[in-house]
Amino acid sequence: MKVVAVNNIYKSFGDNIALNNLSLGIEEGEIFGLLGPNGAGKSTTINILSGLLNQDKGDISIFNKNIRMHLNEIKQNMGVVPQDLAIFEELTAYENISFFASLYGIQAKERNKKTIEALAFVGLEEKAKEKVKSFSGGMKRRLNIACGIAHKPRLIIMDEPTIGIDPQSRNHILNSIKVLNQKGASIIYTTHYMEEAEALCDRMAIIDKGCVIASGTAESLRDIISDKNTVFIGLRDISKVDESILLNIKGVEDIYFKDGVLQVVSKKEVICLDKVIAYLAEAGASIMDVKTKSPNLEDVFLNLTGRSLRD
Repeated sequence: MKVVAVNNIYKSFGDNIALNNLSLGIEEGEIFGLLGPNGAGKSTTINILSGLLNQDKGDISIFNKNIRMHLNEIKQNMGVVPQDLAIFEELTAYENISFFASLYGIQAKERNKKTIEALAFVGLEEKAKEKVKSFSGGMKRRLNIACGIAHKPRLIIMDEPTIGIDPQSRNHILNSIKVLNQKGASIIYTTHYMEEAEALCDRMAIIDKGCVIASGTAESLRDIISDKNTVFIGLRDISKVDESILLNIKGVEDIYFKDGVLQVVSKKEVICLDKVIAYLAEAGASIMDVKTKSPNLEDVFLNLTGRSLRD
């Protein structure tokens, strides 16, 4: 059963088209990755799904209910963990969670139980009575999650929950997400860390310019460019390289320059590396090293959008 069905939604802000007939289907019980470079439309999509914005056109149903007609009912079974911390620095960890749980109409006795459970779930039970302003960044991120899941929602939207934190807190959060999913929660997950998406998500959609340009499992997305090779060539002086000449070499499909490294994407069946190396030597671009690797999701991103996920 689809827990979320998004059909051809359109949203603009003046002359800026944020979403252009975007469609998504998210199955109950899965972790679904929503991926895309900055400005792709991820935040707008999340804000519409969580009821903060209305789409201009198109239909959305969550739990088989129209979002415009049943928003309050849907919100009772939805949790949102925003990218920007939604916690109160002058309150304790316990007070923060209890406050957000109260917004769902949970009465005092039950709220106390759920607050304690949420604190234990994110590993903050010993910090329950401490004010949040004394917490580290990772602890605040974990508390942010606790506030969003204390009412035990069926659907949880997590918008970059591991951004800017230490590795220990990051691992704790990733493991917590897996546990939430194992307990039956469906999760929509956005991240700029492709390795997180590969490790967590059952399926994912790549969004660019307000449209879904590819979707599926990590394996099926990698298959999109399985007929291609990517070579990474470290150069001492990229300024001497003429992009148009490289693109005219038979077999070369695309090139990217990043941090002193030339990435050459070529057809797998056409051997062109020797011609690329010969041109670079002729141009006087000193080669530092040459590496090849099998396609990963970052390569899929570059191939489909021309940008890396973190751009």
